[in-house]
Amino acid sequence: MSKLHYPDGTLCSGADPILLAPADAGWTYTGLRVLRLREGESRILRTGDFEAFVLPLAGACTVRVDGLVFELTGRDSVFTRVTDFAYVPRDAEVELSTVGGLEVALPMARCGRRLDPKYGPAEEVPVEVRGGGHATRQVTNFGAPGVWDHADKLNACELITPDGNWSSYPPHKHDQASACEVVNEEIYYFRIAEQDGITPGRTGFGMHRTYTADGALDENVAVRDGDVFLVPHGYHGPCIAAPGYPMYYLNVLAGPAPERSMAFCDDPAHAWVRGSWADQPLDPRCPVTSHEGRVL
Repeated sequence: MSKLHYPDGTLCSGADPILLAPADAGWTYTGLRVLRLREGESRILRTGDFEAFVLPLAGACTVRVDGLVFELTGRDSVFTRVTDFAYVPRDAEVELSTVGGLEVALPMARCGRRLDPKYGPAEEVPVEVRGGGHATRQVTNFGAPGVWDHADKLNACELITPDGNWSSYPPHKHDQASACEVVNEEIYYFRIAEQDGITPGRTGFGMHRTYTADGALDENVAVRDGDVFLVPHGYHGPCIAAPGYPMYYLNVLAGPAPERSMAFCDDPAHAWVRGSWADQPLDPRCPVTSHEGRVL
């Protein structure tokens, strides 16, 4: 196992699939929790010095925080619908409850400012089709700067890569302050669909690459449903969905920049690929989902 790659089950805490704090990753800002609640179960969380999104992966839930109540409709699977979500601030007590059962991600970032809780409607989440040809993918920008500005440090988005396609391509990095990038620690959290293209499961797989120009870091790993990959520095990409198995991943980013940004620099060796997409048709399988459900 790579020191940056955590297969499903290696970051679990009790019944919860993932508990990853910044200290566990060896960095400062970015973390992720994934929780499972049974039918009728409630859970109280304390955010401490972290802000977070409450992002349903499967199921619906009620979020109570600071005297406010947000009803999240959620979704059956990350491959079926763009979901609504909630933002919860640092120094908060948050109660999550569910009637029918819930799997929920909490992308989080250590921050200094305390903002108010806020609801994010699914119908206001922009869905972007990016790339071209076999690099066509869906980017769901629910927590990206310029789309969701109600956060201090936290950035997040979702991607769906149709089976056989490439995403996070060309390879890019954001590990220094420069003309084209800001410093961000990044988490990739993968879900891989089974043969039906909807139900997450461990049968299928994809590939992920992270490397540095000098070769000091050179990771090429097979990722399966529930895996986490950490990107502390270096170029990352592509992520490749094996034929027959669509790939989802949640990106969580945060860093020291005074203003939230997801700016990056392409690897100069492969940057030309981006310009080639203008002459390639988009994969008609994208977009895969919207706030109304599956598109096709």
